[in-house]
Amino acid sequence: MTRDGTAGGGRAARHPSQRRYIFVTGGVVSAIGKGVTAASIGRMVKSRGLRVSIMKLDPYINVDPGTMSPLEHGEVFVTVDGAETDQDLGHYERFVDESLTGASNLTTGAVYDRVITRERRGDFLGGTIQVIPHVTDEIKSRIRAVGDGDDPDVVIVEVGGTVGDIENIPFLEALRQLRREVGMRNVLFVHVTLVPRLGSTLELKTKPTQHSVRELRSIGIQPDVVVCRSDDRLTPELVDKIALFADVESRAVISNPEVASIYEVPLVLEEAGLGAFITEHLGLGELTPELDEWSATVDALLDPTVPELEIAIVGKYISLPDAYLSVVEAVRHAGIAWKVRPVIRWVDSEELEDRDPHDLLAGVAGIIVPGGFGPRGIEGKIMAAHYARTQKVPYLGLCLGMQVAVIEFVRQVLGTDDCTSIEFNPDTPHPAIHPMPEYYHVANKGGSMRLGAWRCDLVAGTQARRVYGAASIEERHRHRMEVNNNYRDILRSQGMTLSGLSPDGALVEIVELDHHPWFVGCQFHPEFASRPTRPHPLFWGFLEAAVRHVEGRSPVPESVPEVAG
Repeated sequence: MTRDGTAGGGRAARHPSQRRYIFVTGGVVSAIGKGVTAASIGRMVKSRGLRVSIMKLDPYINVDPGTMSPLEHGEVFVTVDGAETDQDLGHYERFVDESLTGASNLTTGAVYDRVITRERRGDFLGGTIQVIPHVTDEIKSRIRAVGDGDDPDVVIVEVGGTVGDIENIPFLEALRQLRREVGMRNVLFVHVTLVPRLGSTLELKTKPTQHSVRELRSIGIQPDVVVCRSDDRLTPELVDKIALFADVESRAVISNPEVASIYEVPLVLEEAGLGAFITEHLGLGELTPELDEWSATVDALLDPTVPELEIAIVGKYISLPDAYLSVVEAVRHAGIAWKVRPVIRWVDSEELEDRDPHDLLAGVAGIIVPGGFGPRGIEGKIMAAHYARTQKVPYLGLCLGMQVAVIEFVRQVLGTDDCTSIEFNPDTPHPAIHPMPEYYHVANKGGSMRLGAWRCDLVAGTQARRVYGAASIEERHRHRMEVNNNYRDILRSQGMTLSGLSPDGALVEIVELDHHPWFVGCQFHPEFASRPTRPHPLFWGFLEAAVRHVEGRSPVPESVPEVAG
């Protein structure tokens, strides 16, 4: 939904009498792009004036990704209601421009946790608890509940993992049952597979797709659409071959070749006829897609004439860039607005500890220090903040990135390196960052941080107030530590403005430096609310300063963007 409550494209939303479901499965290999495919389908459906909600089913036993290392599973995406979820929900939100909730992510661990809790409570009246019907019933009830408050016309459900994995069999069985329960014509199965190119002959091979579809059919699910990932478009002959073995229409075999940007995928799938096939199969009528704004955004993103702008991201998880997925996308969104192409210079914060910062940071237009946990690489992040402050390089600190900026500033003011966070040294004599007691002394780490959207009041005359264009905002948090209020007077007296505070004034949410082109740190994660068509104000302001920082280049004037929910 847009912020005024209307459907995309400005048309009144159509409300079918029966909710439709699109189930997205994957085969051949993992990480094939099911999430982007599901998100792209969401964009295509919404462009037809329909209400959309999206859900991810993850087969791992963790209750949620909140306790998992970013190097294990990539970014943990936080929803407005405080759920720690799979990174694919970030794709969903960016593509359909909807703020999702924790109901949009369900793991095997969460399913079994719920079923076992009910069994212990006696809800099953002494019955024997089994995968069928108890586990599958729980999965189906969660799917049926997705988006209830928004009354979606279409619910898109992505199944994590690959067909044939033992872990996702209960999810697939639940979807098979649900199709029968809601009506065959109200459900569409989309199977995403890989069509690899054999190196020795340079041929695209369909056999893996054939086997994958056969595996799906063996558990009772016949796909309606096969989306084929490949490095080039499929020939008509290959399309017909896949259609024959998959037992689908040739027009239901959709070629999804490699593209320069994931934001092209909705346009590629629309051109291939998937949008029209979906609406026809689900009986939604002949609805014309309105993708002009999306197409213009993609054109701006891929415009070869725009100049490049190098941005350093100083992190401790850079061996897996997906750990900072939303940060990178938010930078790209701001680049579209300012007509530049950001190029990321990845800087390992541990390596920065043993190097002259000029060796790794010289020449960048801006520096971002993103979030993280634990002491590893912290001194490198502090060095990055010091470099940005002293060299007048635009700086954006996100969550931990704000905390290290405060630590570095206090160190310089007090003339001591003893200042740090209680998280890294519980015995420090200068704890500029200390715990929030209600979130720190807890037995269970999962889901126990300050999470979700919290209000922040902005101080007039600050950079934050200028780019937001509002006196009060709401942003998503994920942290246990905060700025120690005992150091507020030190910060203010030496030129650090506390530009964003909690409504009661107790928590420092945003800091910025006086007399610096852009040195802003925020305790929250603005990257989660950025959209391709609507960049986040803090990234917009950061890129504005980065463009100005590059000698001889002035940014094209743009209006301040409206922040997403």
